[in-house]
Amino acid sequence: MTGHGTFGAGANELDRASGEPLWAQLESELRRRMEEGHFIDRFPTDRELMEIYGVSRHTARHAVGQLGADGIVRRARGVGTSVDRRTFERSLGSIYSLFQVVEDSGIAQRSDIAALEIVRDDEAAERLGLAPDAELVFLDRIRYAGDEPLAVDQVWLPATIARPLLDADFSHTSLYNELERAYGHRPNEGWEHIRPAVPTPEVRERLHLDDDEAVFSVERLGTCNGERVEWRVTAIRGNRFTFVADWTAGQRNEMRLQMVAPEQA
Repeated sequence: MTGHGTFGAGANELDRASGEPLWAQLESELRRRMEEGHFIDRFPTDRELMEIYGVSRHTARHAVGQLGADGIVRRARGVGTSVDRRTFERSLGSIYSLFQVVEDSGIAQRSDIAALEIVRDDEAAERLGLAPDAELVFLDRIRYAGDEPLAVDQVWLPATIARPLLDADFSHTSLYNELERAYGHRPNEGWEHIRPAVPTPEVRERLHLDDDEAVFSVERLGTCNGERVEWRVTAIRGNRFTFVADWTAGQRNEMRLQMVAPEQA
């Protein structure tokens, strides 16, 4: 790493031997650092990124331009580049946004762990691009806001990278933080499918739902630099959240979760 100083702290080397373009690596690196709380006061200039990561001005501009295309950062003449934290949080997907919304509301979060073990699961293995008998780390938990259960969250990860997570205390820790400690990375790409659903009797019981209450069913595949590292199925109680679409002409549309007050539920 050629750069030092304030922005150099916490920076990771880019892999020159990788087939992934440097601008794409830098974009992922900047997203990682923003997720960890870097650049709150000021985003680095192109020249600072060039010095820190040893890249050309074109590479720095391309990486930051991609963040700008997603609305995560904004450039202003005479002001520089700044981070739009709300847009960044939405860009990580609804699962991330869900618990960010709860955290922003000031309500304490916790999880009750039903399972944390090695399993074999044909469907999850297929989703992860693995052999049907591949060993997977399975985490099954209920996510709470205060004393209210909000979601049944089930995730499968390849045991080859996630086995160290079996010793983690997921009642209060973040899955992605633990995955980064074990694997060195966290998901930086993927997709989510969201649909309204009638909960199964098991989910209804675990979330303490009335007979007429529905859920949002979320399927999420998380990848890290093209490698599948996470298959997740989550049921979110539908009476406590609504999806809101934000749009501006000429910019990418955004959808975010909004928490519903208990008296409105």
